[in-house]
Amino acid sequence: MPRGLRRFVEGGIYHVYNRFSSGEPVFADPEEALEFIELLRYIKQRDGWTVFAWVLMSNHYHLAIRSRAIPISRGFQYLQGRFSQRFNRGRRRTGALWQSRYHAKPINEQGYLDRVILYIHLNPVAGGLVARPVDHVFSGHREIVKGISNPIIDVDDCLLSFGQKQRDARKAYLSAIRQGRRDLGAEAGRETGLPEIWFRPDRDLAPDDEGPYIDVLGRSTGPERDELSADQFIRHCADILHLKVEDLASRSRLQPLVEARRFIVTLGRERWAQSTKNLASALHKSADTVTYIQREGVKQRLDDEHFQQRYEKLDRLLIGDDR
Repeated sequence: MPRGLRRFVEGGIYHVYNRFSSGEPVFADPEEALEFIELLRYIKQRDGWTVFAWVLMSNHYHLAIRSRAIPISRGFQYLQGRFSQRFNRGRRRTGALWQSRYHAKPINEQGYLDRVILYIHLNPVAGGLVARPVDHVFSGHREIVKGISNPIIDVDDCLLSFGQKQRDARKAYLSAIRQGRRDLGAEAGRETGLPEIWFRPDRDLAPDDEGPYIDVLGRSTGPERDELSADQFIRHCADILHLKVEDLASRSRLQPLVEARRFIVTLGRERWAQSTKNLASALHKSADTVTYIQREGVKQRLDDEHFQQRYEKLDRLLIGDDR
């Protein structure tokens, strides 16, 4: 039976989860858990995710994230695929590591997001692994309570579900966690050993408000992108960049053409639903060459601010926003 299409909403919030096949306790090995976390950290930066909550259990994971312009399917295909490759290679193992594709449930209401955050961070308690969620190492809750530097979780975005001021939001969040522990039959004493960060002067929470989001009516504030064939997409890009399609499709290694190909391929793959196969055909390149161009383009977008600015400008001009 064919798989159903996933509907992606730019700026949407999703509860994403998946399990290892046969319930293998892969994340019970801390080295494997850390490997997955570093891949997650990279994808979060690459694709601009906001992380509201996360946890790794021994045989599955949960995430609550907000997407940006890049469909979450690309991020999770990379995350699960790259982890599987490394795990299987290291174990000389073959076959599927994950039980299925990832599962993604849209979160369209604030109350639902509140419940998902608590559900995810209380998962180790519900699973009987710990009595206090702070004692579970691989989770966003521990990052919040311990004030971990360079966390996966976006702390302010998470706490905004519980208040506008940092101090009040922390108290309300911990109170909700304690109530959740009571509901699960766990001892609901206070978290102990709170770090210095919990006693700093109060401030307004500062969420990550760059990029699109879902408004109160459930509409994405992200731009609408026309459906274009690969030929149309490349032609529009060439016109904006004042280049000829024939030059882009040539073997020329002139620097302006090399950089233009990186803009076009990376933008097409990340934001305009262009497939590697179709871009390769339109540019008269092999699929491997297009994959290489995209990989280099992603690196440059992350490392070169000038490149990223021009990448964003090309995207706006394709949409019809000439700011």
